[in-house]
Amino acid sequence: MESDVHAEHVAMLALLQQPPAIAGRPRGDTSWPTISAEVSLRGSACALWRDLHPLTLDGMDFHPDLDRAHAHLTAWRDSDFQLITVLDDDYPMQLRAVHDMPPILFVKGQLHPDDVGVSIVGARTASAWGRATAAHIATGLVERGIMVISGLAAGIDTAAHRATLTAGGLPIGVIGTGITGIYPETPDSAELHQQVAAAGALVSQFWPDAPPHRHNFPLRNATMSGLGYASIIVEAGEHSGTRHQARAALAHGRPVILTDTVATTEWGRVLAGRHGVYVASSTAEVLDLVEELITTARTAELARLPGADDDAQ
Repeated sequence: MESDVHAEHVAMLALLQQPPAIAGRPRGDTSWPTISAEVSLRGSACALWRDLHPLTLDGMDFHPDLDRAHAHLTAWRDSDFQLITVLDDDYPMQLRAVHDMPPILFVKGQLHPDDVGVSIVGARTASAWGRATAAHIATGLVERGIMVISGLAAGIDTAAHRATLTAGGLPIGVIGTGITGIYPETPDSAELHQQVAAAGALVSQFWPDAPPHRHNFPLRNATMSGLGYASIIVEAGEHSGTRHQARAALAHGRPVILTDTVATTEWGRVLAGRHGVYVASSTAEVLDLVEELITTARTAELARLPGADDDAQ
């Protein structure tokens, strides 16, 4: 069994190093989510590899991309992080349900695939009110047994993570660098990264040594949305990167909760009129909405389980 898992990991990494053209896909559509979808469809990265690289006399094991993938896995074997792919049982269930699920995750700590989580996100240059509100919401989520997902950025993210740790909750930090990176690069941030990994999990969808490229952060926001049952946007300006998470959440069919402060921005007013977007005027209202939305989502999930119709009769 272990050798089968290793072979699947090798094939997945090889596919992602130089994503090939896939029959039936539009020209140029070799994105990582495309690989993720095709591997999930087949239930095997090895099967997709064989479809794209028919066996020759040399066999599958001599392809240079496979050799590089094997070398990566060997180098990571003694690291303080683990690799999870869409084929693994510990890949988060919520994330499997979104169209842009990342094919691989690198994780420090423990990521529980069935845990119920909600994202708290917002401005890096947050006000004292914004930081306090994020902290109060995070504490309320912990009291309700809900894991708190955020991005380990300055401002709202940091306030949410610190409050979660103080309350003894489960923090999930989804980062825009590789799993070995720290961003922002400050001693306080490095310490927070360590604390989040020890109490919950650090999660990255990028190669372990990837630097903080600008385009990484919208992808990270989409993953945060996919991991959670809802996204709470506490405070954000007109040009905040948090808008990416709101758009991703709506594309995923996941609720977005805006504080009334965010709802006064131009983009917030536009969002507030859309299905699945809620505006809350207090911490209590945010938490009430979260409970209601999670209950509704969980009930719908149970109704879709095999045999649910029989149980209802």
